[in-house]
Amino acid sequence: MHNCTQRTLCIAPMIDWTDRHYRYLMRLITKKTMLYTEMITTNAIIHGPRRRLLQYSPEENPLTLQLGGNSPDDLSFCARLAEDLGYSEINLNVGCPSDRVSCGNFGLALMYQPELVAECVDALKNAVKIPVSVKCRIGVDDKDGFDDLVYFIQSIVDAKADFISIHARKGWLNRLSPKENRSIPPLQYDTVYKIKALFPKQQIGVNGGITTLAEARTHLAIVDSVMIGREAYHNPMLFKEVDQLFYHQSAISLTPFDVAEQLIPYIEEELSNPDRKLNHITRHTLNLFNGYPNARLYRRFLSENANKPEADSNIFRQALSYLHG
Repeated sequence: MHNCTQRTLCIAPMIDWTDRHYRYLMRLITKKTMLYTEMITTNAIIHGPRRRLLQYSPEENPLTLQLGGNSPDDLSFCARLAEDLGYSEINLNVGCPSDRVSCGNFGLALMYQPELVAECVDALKNAVKIPVSVKCRIGVDDKDGFDDLVYFIQSIVDAKADFISIHARKGWLNRLSPKENRSIPPLQYDTVYKIKALFPKQQIGVNGGITTLAEARTHLAIVDSVMIGREAYHNPMLFKEVDQLFYHQSAISLTPFDVAEQLIPYIEEELSNPDRKLNHITRHTLNLFNGYPNARLYRRFLSENANKPEADSNIFRQALSYLHG
């Protein structure tokens, strides 16, 4: 079994949010938390701007590439590219409920096809030496009995997945929107705990609705890993003590101002590429100063100015000056 300590805490893959700029920002706050890319489809990698899609800063590791797809060959091809680029892990998305995904018969729709998922995991395991993981839900539509889930998990375990992260909600393919799927189906952490009890040797993680480090600690008494999603985006400084509390690193005092200062050289380097815009990066910093005096002025200034064609790091410095008051 691979070293699983780096997965103790993970930041969930979130489309439009966990891009490389957000991940770089989070690396300034936590060095150890496992980060995930947004889900990238195998089709996009094979037929699209591959280099741009897979590009990342070396500082982002440990970093998992999350793939969306259902072809063992295509997944293997993309996984080998990722391994060559230095990614830490490959994750197969079996949880995304968006229409585009289910029409393509991947994401959450794959929970209907445990044999195909097992085939994909087996192919990935044979293609790369880095760990292979699966992110799924506890059920899909009316196929949501515990026996269905056990059968699904057993098939992935037999295919030798290194890690399975389970969103503790079922998903609906047609009845709910992706947004509704994140909140309407009730959370059932006990279901994930029961899976861990049935598969004690398998690395199992839990995801869904977790907003505090205290909650994370409670889950970690039972499962191997906790994944935090929206809270990690809306409250990035939540992670400032994670390395100390969960990874036995020495304590450091870190303020949002320290993080912002460390981001400036990155902004300047990124903006030397004419395709990059300041707001691509600074949009991820809007929640950095939550609760600080003048945080609203900071956010407003950035929202109004960072998207201008000539916006550079001085705009970011000017926004910060509102906070220093």
